Amino acid sequence: MGKDVIIACDFASAEETIRFLDKFNKIRDEVVSCDHVSISVSRPFVKIGMELFYAEGPQIVKTLKERGHKVFLDLKLHDIPNTVKKTMQVLGEYGVDMVNVHAAGGIEMMKAAKEGLMLGAVRYADKPKLIAVTQLTSTDEETMHRELLIDKPLDQVVRQYALNAKAAGLDGVVCSAHEAADIHAACGSDFLTVTPGIRLAGDSAGDQKRVMTPADAKTVGSDYIVVGRSITGEPKPIDAYTKCREDFIG
Repeated sequence: MGKDVIIACDFASAEETIRFLDKFNKIRDEVVSCDHVSISVSRPFVKIGMELFYAEGPQIVKTLKERGHKVFLDLKLHDIPNTVKKTMQVLGEYGVDMVNVHAAGGIEMMKAAKEGLMLGAVRYADKPKLIAVTQLTSTDEETMHRELLIDKPLDQVVRQYALNAKAAGLDGVVCSAHEAADIHAACGSDFLTVTPGIRLAGDSAGDQKRVMTPADAKTVGSDYIVVGRSITGEPKPIDAYTKCREDFIG
């Protein structure tokens, strides 16, 4: 299991996304090994969220895969088990490397998601990772209590959602880096923690409530960090990406 920095390509169009990623062509094509996993520096791991996917459809996944990028398709499925299973089968056919559901959908829904994803990805040797969102990093404990009427402590809820995901056969969860160590303690070191809400020191937290720097995320044991505006919003995004890699991977 390797570590990697995933760039959140939260752009409005394929054109804008490709224009941004073309900047990485300037980096010497270097493939580094992290815990026996090969990582391409010039073709970074990217996340496609709802805005871009709904604007461009499956073609954006195909385009980025053809360009040599690993793709995390971040659609956060949450529906009845049969609907999620059928949808995941479709997504599995795209050749994505990682995809997710909401853990709030329950164990049976997550099991159905895994089954559908594996059916869709049957022709691929490298199977996609399926992870579950625990609580959004924009959600704090006060919001969870007041609006969602969940009266348990946030860390306890996240831990239980992670245990449910493991019971369903998923590969890991999306969580705040603040919860990564606790989840590994509960679910094992091989259970992936994919942590958004990452900011370089001095950057604005924006709409995130539970943030952490790449260096601190490394210390607490995050497996993957998802970085958006701290890279995509910078005048020199390659420098910012390199800084994130150095701080998180070394």
